[in-house]
Amino acid sequence: MQVVKEYVQRWYESGLDPDEYICHGRQGNLVDIEEASTGKRRVVLTFCTNDVLGLTGREEVKQAAINAIEQYGTSNSSCSVLSGRIDLHRQLEEEISAFKHLPHTQLFLNAWMAMQALMDAFCHLAIPVPNFQHTRETLILTDVLNHGCIVSAIANAGTRSGKLFGHSPRVRVRAYRHCDMEDLARKLQRYVRPNDRILVVSDAVFSMDGDIAPLPDMLDVMQNYEGSVLLMDEAHASGALGATGRGIYEYFDMLPQDAIERGVVPLIMTTFSKFAASAGAAISSHVAELKPLLNVSPTSIGTISLPAPTTAAALESIRIVRQNPALVTQLQDNTRYLRSRLSAEGFDPIGETNVVPVILPSEVNPKLYARELMDHFGIWVSPIWFIAKPRIRITANALHTQEEMDRLVNAMVKVRDLMYTPTISA
Repeated sequence: MQVVKEYVQRWYESGLDPDEYICHGRQGNLVDIEEASTGKRRVVLTFCTNDVLGLTGREEVKQAAINAIEQYGTSNSSCSVLSGRIDLHRQLEEEISAFKHLPHTQLFLNAWMAMQALMDAFCHLAIPVPNFQHTRETLILTDVLNHGCIVSAIANAGTRSGKLFGHSPRVRVRAYRHCDMEDLARKLQRYVRPNDRILVVSDAVFSMDGDIAPLPDMLDVMQNYEGSVLLMDEAHASGALGATGRGIYEYFDMLPQDAIERGVVPLIMTTFSKFAASAGAAISSHVAELKPLLNVSPTSIGTISLPAPTTAAALESIRIVRQNPALVTQLQDNTRYLRSRLSAEGFDPIGETNVVPVILPSEVNPKLYARELMDHFGIWVSPIWFIAKPRIRITANALHTQEEMDRLVNAMVKVRDLMYTPTISA
C-alpha cells in the first residue's frame, strides 16, 4: 500500500482532490449541506443535481416507494431468475417499453451492469447449447467521448464476465472521432470483415459536453451494413430530449421503427437516476430473443434484482412524465434561458442540452472557481478540473426559476471579475 499512500499524498498536495459535501436534506433546489473538512453547514442553491424534472421530492413518487416497502420490504434479496422478480419489475419494463417504443425491456441495478450485460449477451451469448456453434466475430465501434460505463464494458468485452479466459469468437473494438460520421464510415469500411456482427455504441447526450449524437447521420452510415446494431445510451436524453421527453428518436422526429426499416437494429439504454427520481437502468429492444440472454448475464443473475422501493419510484416517475409533458417543456425552456443568459455575459456554454458545461480559461482552476461560488454566493456547481478542458458543469432542471438562474449567472460574473478578465469578441 506504500505506493497508494505516496500517490494520495501527492494528489492532495497538488490540489486535485475534490471538495466533499454531505447532504442533510433537500427542498426543491435548496440543499442543506455540510462541508466535510470543516463541519460547516449551510443551505445552498444547487445547479449540480441530475434530478432534471424535479421528481425526487414529489409526494406521489415518495409514497410509491413507501407503499412498495410495505408490500415487498426493502430488498428482493435474490436475482430475478431465481426468486427476486416481483410484479413491479414487469410493470416498469412495460412502462419503459411503451415510453421508448421498443417492446422488450430488461432491468438492471445500474448502467454499468446493463452495459456489461449487453456485451456478455451480444458478444458471448450465454451457455453452451447443444447443436449450436457460435463462430462469428464482433466488431464494436464507440464514440471517443462515450460515458465511462460504455468504455468499461467494451474494454472488458473480449471475455464473458466472470471468466478469465474467453472461448467465444474474438471481439474487436475501434473508436471513432466524436460525433464524426465520416470517421465512423471510414472505420466501418476499414475494419468490417465478412460475417462480422457489428455493434455501434454512443451516448445520446454526452455527459461532459452536453451535445447530442447525430442519430439520422448514424443511420445513414449504418444502413449500408444490414443487421448492424445501434445502442443509444439515453441517460441524459430521457426526460430531456423530444417534445414529451422520450429521447433522441423523438428529438429527431423519428421512431426506433425507422431504424428497423433501414436494416439497423435499435437498442436503447434507459437510466432512472436523472429523469425518473430513482436508480437503475434498462435495455430495450424489438428482438424478443435478446431479453433472456440479458436476464442470465453475470451482472443480472449474479446479484440482486432492482429493490422494490427503487422500482416503484422509477415506475411512478415515468408515469408522471408520460402524463405531464409540460415538465419536459419547462426543462427545455429553462435550458434555453440559462444558456442565453450565460452567452450574453460572455461565457462559453458548449453543447445544447440541459447539461451546460462552461469552458474556463486554462489558467483558472475550476475547483477554486466553484468554491468561490459556494463560499460567497451559496451556489453549488460541479467543477471539472482533471479531464479535458477546465470547465464548470451546470445542470438546469425543471424546478429552477428565472430568478434562480439569474442569481447563478450574476454570481458567475462576479467570480469571473475576481479571478480573470475575459476577452469578448466584438
